[in-house]
Amino acid sequence: MWLRPLRFLGFAMLLCTLLPWGCTRKAVSFNSNPDQPATAELVADTLVRTTDTVKGQPSLSTARKVVISKEQERAAKEAEKEAQRKPKKKKKVFLGEKIKRAYTKTGPKGRNQIVEVFYYLKYPQPINDYAPAHYYYDTKKHKILKLASVEEDAPTLKILHGPYKKLQNNKVLETGYYALGTRHLRWERFDKNGVLLSKVHYEMGFPRDANVSYYGEDRSLINEVVPYVNGKLEGDYAKFLINGQADWRGQFENGKRVGVWTKYWGFRNRRRYEYQYAESGYDPEVAEPELIREYNRNAVIIYDKEKNIDKRGQPEAEDRPGMRRPVPRAAPKATPKRSK
Repeated sequence: MWLRPLRFLGFAMLLCTLLPWGCTRKAVSFNSNPDQPATAELVADTLVRTTDTVKGQPSLSTARKVVISKEQERAAKEAEKEAQRKPKKKKKVFLGEKIKRAYTKTGPKGRNQIVEVFYYLKYPQPINDYAPAHYYYDTKKHKILKLASVEEDAPTLKILHGPYKKLQNNKVLETGYYALGTRHLRWERFDKNGVLLSKVHYEMGFPRDANVSYYGEDRSLINEVVPYVNGKLEGDYAKFLINGQADWRGQFENGKRVGVWTKYWGFRNRRRYEYQYAESGYDPEVAEPELIREYNRNAVIIYDKEKNIDKRGQPEAEDRPGMRRPVPRAAPKATPKRSK
């Protein structure tokens, strides 16, 4: 039994002898040449470059400082401001004139409501007195008006100028363009199914196929405008005096006179007589039109059939003392279309 402690003591002494030898670091050389001594070479750290150091010490910032001129700096600031600016809205311009958009709605709400989208001049411009008809937007009544004479002193009337579109139930019924209050370029009409009904080309109010006659050889004064479309009388008719004032204005449809035809005094575009023809060109033609209104030289109504006004022959209705009231004249006959 006394030999067991001696056995453990001998084993402990053996461990104490071998432990220092096992913890000693042994140099290992990977040099294939056994004649050269194994030496430890110091290799520079590849993670740190000379460009990343300041006076030999590592730098936390590796960004290089770029030197630019004042002109380049100013140009960079301007480019930055330009990029931050909001894009400007394009101005609405048609044929060189600034325009504004508007629309009107007529009829009951729903599918049967008619919507007209159009544009008018932002600033008034002089328009052609010879045009067969002039179109305005009445800002007070919110409707488009077709007038025979030029209205210059009416602040609520805006001259139509630009694209026009007529819609019903989101379907196009009519498209065209206005230019300085007159119809211009191509105008098209469609039915509710999108079928083309008619197509007319205008040049500043005059149909492209219209017969236009002039006073004199210089062709500066218009005598008569007879509208023709596809060889048939269709559109606005106008006849002028040599002084440029209107003499007659009316409208043809399907080769017949329709609506109201107006005879003028010959100065200031003042009306004298108004005759009523059939409402449609597809109704029987009226041989003798009916006088519905008459005006004196001061633009005062002296006869109105609808309002039962008849002051003809009365002293207060006379224009000048001793002046005889002329007999109403019938509308002139349309000039036949000349062959081109």
